Amino acid sequence: MQSLVYILPELFLFIVATVLLVTGLFLKNIKLINLLAIFSLLVTVILILNQPFQSAFLNSFVVDEFSLVLKVTILIGSIASLIMFVSSKDDLNINIYEFPILIIFSTIGMMVMVSANDLLAMFIGLELQSLSLYVLAALNRNSLLSSEAGIKYFILGALSSGLLLFGISYIYGFSGNTNFNLIAVNINPESLGLIIGIVFVLAGLAFKVSAVPFHMWTPDVYQGAPTPITGFFALAPKIAAMGLLVRFLFNSFGEIYIDWQQIIFFISIASMMLAAFAAIAQTNLKRLMAYSSIGHIGYALIGVACFTDEGLRSLLIYLMIYLIMNIAVFAFLLSLKRNDGYFENISDLSGMHKNHPLRTMLIALIMFSLAGIPPLAGFFGKFYIFVAAIESEMLFLAIIGVVASVISAFYYLRIVKIMYFDEPKEEFDGSSIKSLNLLYYPSSILIIIFFIYPSPVINISEYAIQSII
Repeated sequence: MQSLVYILPELFLFIVATVLLVTGLFLKNIKLINLLAIFSLLVTVILILNQPFQSAFLNSFVVDEFSLVLKVTILIGSIASLIMFVSSKDDLNINIYEFPILIIFSTIGMMVMVSANDLLAMFIGLELQSLSLYVLAALNRNSLLSSEAGIKYFILGALSSGLLLFGISYIYGFSGNTNFNLIAVNINPESLGLIIGIVFVLAGLAFKVSAVPFHMWTPDVYQGAPTPITGFFALAPKIAAMGLLVRFLFNSFGEIYIDWQQIIFFISIASMMLAAFAAIAQTNLKRLMAYSSIGHIGYALIGVACFTDEGLRSLLIYLMIYLIMNIAVFAFLLSLKRNDGYFENISDLSGMHKNHPLRTMLIALIMFSLAGIPPLAGFFGKFYIFVAAIESEMLFLAIIGVVASVISAFYYLRIVKIMYFDEPKEEFDGSSIKSLNLLYYPSSILIIIFFIYPSPVINISEYAIQSII
């Protein structure tokens, strides 16, 4: 019973989701339920910030600096997704009260993931997150693309869960434990079965972060799902899965890091290079952002591969900057529509600067940031990652990252070229931007001014890694 104190934020969210689920059946007031969900997530942030650091449930669930920072980051992504939903639910025909409830359940799963210090707790968190995401992907029942996205995501997700469980069984069989710390104590560096288990668990986790070669679901799901849901996929789940990956590898298998480092090395290079080339041929904006997210995960994995304090710090800096950039991008995608339909193709942006000069300038700067052009926030995210790789004597990985970044700049700059130099189309209806100002302008400004005062993000990352190093 004493352990319940340390899962108070998760318990609070679970009670809120259950109450909202029952309340929604009677009220049918989607806006009110969404506002209550946003308020509940904000309260959860306060609970997390005031939570004592301790392990619970026989050290299976850990509350520490690392989990605190990642949980708050995840909650920011979830709140941003709910704000996007409010602004577009009518236009996208997803006027369904279950949406905020599913977001909350998925968020609970992600919060469990980043605090999990046991293979079983890890699996429970992953599945709670995943089951909610499967339903969210297919939430628009009037869209064939959305239904297709949900089915593909579910089938491939079930496969990844099978791989994960198979790997967990091997690790338990050859170490005799499921707790990360006990696995580290009882590890046999020469155990081939343990290495096989790590490989299968990493395969399952690579699916969750959409890293190559387990990325195949990402473009179709991003395109088929309604844009607020696509935004949620791009924000919180990636951060939660990366946090779980770090705790799993660093806490359990730090002694044999040479064995798993090679796997992360390969996945990182494959993700960066495939995304850089595959995105060039894309004409759909959401598919483009899918490949962009795959590439960004590749850069983030460099920080994991380094297996140093500097690498871990650069990873957290990168994830926080990644969150801000994606909030800005998806708020932008939902801020413009034409003839009651949201644009999805890159060509729809033609000549946009003539009718919307300020908005065009901001999205151009966001694209520059995603491409890693100085002095914007995206540049510093990559800079810290590459410096960590060089200091870890992984020069080849840093060179591949720079090359992939240069190639990927092409498709980001192509969007800027289309907005400024192509012939304009019919003017956009910008009415929906009013409800997205809370996301779009603050995130854009943070991206632009990051270089002036980067200390808060750096200090937060330094604070977070205390419990991992």
